[in-house]
Amino acid sequence: MALMHLVPTAGAAFLASVVECVEAATIVLAVGTVRGWRSAFVGTALGLVALFAIVLALGPALAQLPEHALQLMVGLLLLLFGMRWLRKAVLRSAGRIPLHDEDAVFRNEKANLALAGVSARHGVDPIATATAFKAVLLEGVEVAFIVLAVSAGGPDLLLAAAGGALLAAVAVTLVAVAVHRPLARVPENTLKFAVGIVISAFGIYWTGEGMGAAWPGNDLALLAIMAGLTAVSLLGVHLAAAPLAKEAAR
Repeated sequence: MALMHLVPTAGAAFLASVVECVEAATIVLAVGTVRGWRSAFVGTALGLVALFAIVLALGPALAQLPEHALQLMVGLLLLLFGMRWLRKAVLRSAGRIPLHDEDAVFRNEKANLALAGVSARHGVDPIATATAFKAVLLEGVEVAFIVLAVSAGGPDLLLAAAGGALLAAVAVTLVAVAVHRPLARVPENTLKFAVGIVISAFGIYWTGEGMGAAWPGNDLALLAIMAGLTAVSLLGVHLAAAPLAKEAAR
């Protein structure tokens, strides 16, 4: 498998996983701070077990699909997934919607958990455990989907995508353990902007492959697609921010 294909696959999985892991880590940190670390760890472990079971069931099922049908389905899903992130990133960059604030999420989760009654049994709080479980499972499912989707081109890509996601999870976990704070300094909107472009590019590429299109330059076409999406997205930021600039100038 060409290095030109392995690197963007691992990079896309890494960047997307960083975003999802930061969101999950913020909630788990809030659970541990307010309701106790045992409950946070139990909920996290249960979420990882459930996620592992889902991946084991989903992976072989996808492998049974014909190659072109799988590429088309995955391409369309990736395109929808990436464009959702890219749209929000463009609007946030233009000032149309507020930036995602992990500190605010952390404070809200702490407040909600503090209001809930404490009903721990054997040192494990069901509410805290369920909160951590839900955060890890929901964000983990998105990571698993991205890993399976960006590796649709072959089994060699699966290893690269899984490695990128694992590296992101380890990095975010180490930082979270070190600082015991929400990872608010991570430039999440910049990451989502980049991930939206990369994931959308893969979506366009795999959709074309699934429809039988022959891309000029094969894997190099991904770079051209990413460049085109970047240019269009930056133009979108400019157009979306222009009315706000005119209002501010009045």
